Amino acid sequence: MMKPLSVLLVAGLILSGCGGWSNSRVNPRNWFGSSRPVPVEAAVPAETNPLMPARGGRGLFSRPAPVDSSLPIAKVTELRIDPTPSGAIVYAVGVASRQGPYATELRPVTTEEEAADGVMSFSFRVVYPQEATVVGSELSRTVHDAYTLSSQRLRGVRVIRVAGRENALESRRR
Repeated sequence: MMKPLSVLLVAGLILSGCGGWSNSRVNPRNWFGSSRPVPVEAAVPAETNPLMPARGGRGLFSRPAPVDSSLPIAKVTELRIDPTPSGAIVYAVGVASRQGPYATELRPVTTEEEAADGVMSFSFRVVYPQEATVVGSELSRTVHDAYTLSSQRLRGVRVIRVAGRENALESRRR
């Protein structure tokens, strides 16, 4: 009678210590908080890779560089960071200025100063059709996109910011 009671008592004490898991920093669900609005930065720097040399000339069979016809989305309405076993997924929802946007992209645009401060910035970009389209309802202009980040890229990141043309949302690590 004494042995089962002591085992039950020890098991109860151990389980009562696990109540703080939902508020723990070890819990991946607590890595980032909810998003909040922040002011939009005016200029988005050009994306360059310092490890790739600039192309000096054109080869015989080289194609012309593709023209980037994407524009920032009108308004970012939702930002969510979902943890995964290998990192996180940045999930954004935005409303375009007119119907028909396609080729949505969360483009990383983090500058060196932001990276030093632990901020990772994205520009939410879409491509619109060449022909004129109607504005339509907000529901018909809503688009979704996601970007996968590895745990190595998340190392040192404290804030994730997604910017559109009119606003930006950011989510901070807890």
